[in-house]
Amino acid sequence: MKIAEAAARLGVETHVLRHWEDMKLVVPERTAAGHREYSEEHVRRLQIVQACRGVGVSLREIRHVLHRGEQGRDAVIDRRLAAIRRQREELDAAELFLRHVRQCRHSLITRCPECSAYALRR
Repeated sequence: MKIAEAAARLGVETHVLRHWEDMKLVVPERTAAGHREYSEEHVRRLQIVQACRGVGVSLREIRHVLHRGEQGRDAVIDRRLAAIRRQREELDAAELFLRHVRQCRHSLITRCPECSAYALRR
């Protein structure tokens, strides 16, 4: 499929696909006339790029994830996994804090030891 069709399927502008190609994330085939030709495999890879971008993975990190032979791939993946764990811990703490705040009976949040403990952990 041509770039416009691939972009439409993904809900992005064509310049986004060109940029991702420049970054060597997904490089489509070329027709004899030099036009980009995207296969279903390319579209699936582009969907992976979109999903990764949606959770904050950088294009550089995505390139490492998509290309098995990329130098430093394991280190990039390990750093991203560590960041996800930290984010999960932060979200869990925020959830506990907000659940507590909903039921907190102190006149000011700053007078509550549990509320203050959340602020101090940051």
